Amino acid sequence: MFSSHDMTTAMQQLDTESLAPLVSLRGITKRFPNVIANDSVDLDLFRGEVHALLGENGAGKSTLMKILYGFYNADSGSIAVDGEEAHIGSPLDARKLRIGMVFQTFTLIPAMTVAENVALYLPDLPAVLDNRRIAKQIDELGKQYHLDVDPHVPVRDIAIGDQQKVEVLKLLVGQARVLIFDEATRVLAPHEIEGLFGIFERLKEDGYAIVFITHKMREVLACADRITVMKRGRIAGTLIRSKATEEALVALMFGDAIPREIRQMAGRRKTGETPLLELRNVSARAEGKGTRLGDINLQIRPGEIVGVAGVSGNGQRELADVILGLIACARGRRLLQGVDASSWTAGRIRASGVGFVPEDPLGMGLVPWMTVAQNAALGSIETYARYGGLSLDWDHVQRDIGASFKELSFEGLDPWVQVRTLSGGQLQRAVLARELGRRPKLLVASYPTRGLDVRSALAARRVLATLRDNGGGVLLVSEDLDELFGLSDRLVVLHQGRIVGTLLPHRIDRHKIGHLMTGSGGTND
Repeated sequence: MFSSHDMTTAMQQLDTESLAPLVSLRGITKRFPNVIANDSVDLDLFRGEVHALLGENGAGKSTLMKILYGFYNADSGSIAVDGEEAHIGSPLDARKLRIGMVFQTFTLIPAMTVAENVALYLPDLPAVLDNRRIAKQIDELGKQYHLDVDPHVPVRDIAIGDQQKVEVLKLLVGQARVLIFDEATRVLAPHEIEGLFGIFERLKEDGYAIVFITHKMREVLACADRITVMKRGRIAGTLIRSKATEEALVALMFGDAIPREIRQMAGRRKTGETPLLELRNVSARAEGKGTRLGDINLQIRPGEIVGVAGVSGNGQRELADVILGLIACARGRRLLQGVDASSWTAGRIRASGVGFVPEDPLGMGLVPWMTVAQNAALGSIETYARYGGLSLDWDHVQRDIGASFKELSFEGLDPWVQVRTLSGGQLQRAVLARELGRRPKLLVASYPTRGLDVRSALAARRVLATLRDNGGGVLLVSEDLDELFGLSDRLVVLHQGRIVGTLLPHRIDRHKIGHLMTGSGGTND
């Protein structure tokens, strides 16, 4: 265990190379209704280093950097750039100070070319655009920092990884010297993440100050020179890379270590003969801009977790919707426990013992203006109905909510609070508690730990493993490869609506998964 004395010593040994910070934030405080997002935060950023901001969702990392970028205005505190006080009231002010930010959701216009998107970011955009000059800058910077991308191609025609390169090029052409990356690896495959970290290294060599916001310790330890941990809006501590270990960072985040038994939970499956779910040559398409599924063949047997890996938007949502009956099978068959359920409604599928944790809890899993208790009752009306459905046993509902939260080791919620007032993590806990409390035979879990702190995510994964070990089945969709490798008995990889690989996690490496996710060919193991 990394003691507080060791942490203090490490923090005292932080090497600032006798240089003044490029950016200093002092006493930054930002309040939102019912929450203090940043509470008197001090932070220094230096040239030529990657400074990681680590912490769980809601720790205040993104808010702090959005204040530096002018997206939010601090309630109190000061910012200095190159030793001089700076007044940053908008992103335009930040850009004039050569501060740039790449957001979690890219801010590109799909119909415009790479060069046109870059030009829009320029602080002194001319009336007549010099496309040749901008394209030349893009080519030169692309070669220098391995950000090669065709400046004349529309953004809609390039891959996600290349779109991120465009976001970086926007900052560089705009002459930013402080580069803020907010959850920059969220939509990238493993080899693309390594490529991004290589870009960080080249930018460091030329004196850029890089801020990397994340909640993934593996990535922090791979790329950061300095790591600041935030907890509940405050700085919990800062470590230089040579003093940082996973245990030390966890201790700063939580005060003690996370149990290790969850690190590898797969490999104990008890497969039965009849699949809980089988999709046979299923093709389907969602309305609007959804991804078309083509020739999906998939089985989930009792005692098995099947993980689904893929870059966001490659058919994960549509696959879940087909299983749940929210999208009809245009071709092929859907079987539940050996029974043809191709024409079943979503209600009948749920009644047969299928649970669902959606990727958007508020939009897809809960009724916003109803309370936690009312939403819980909606999941099992027949269980709580009394007097022929004229009333509901609310005491029973409350007891079940309490029992589910206790079993999941979640912090309790007021059962009578409207769910629209809850945070993202609280919404996710409410859905998990409701669905797992129904004891489903098959659970379709889309990003079930998104928005949860480490302890809650650990508890949720343990419950998924318990469901599997008790003979249930789980389809686990996740963007976290650590989670997929740790929990899954089998992995399928989706690319453009098709399964391009079916793999055993212990027999395949991350790079192979990454290349499958980005379309380099299929394989089966």
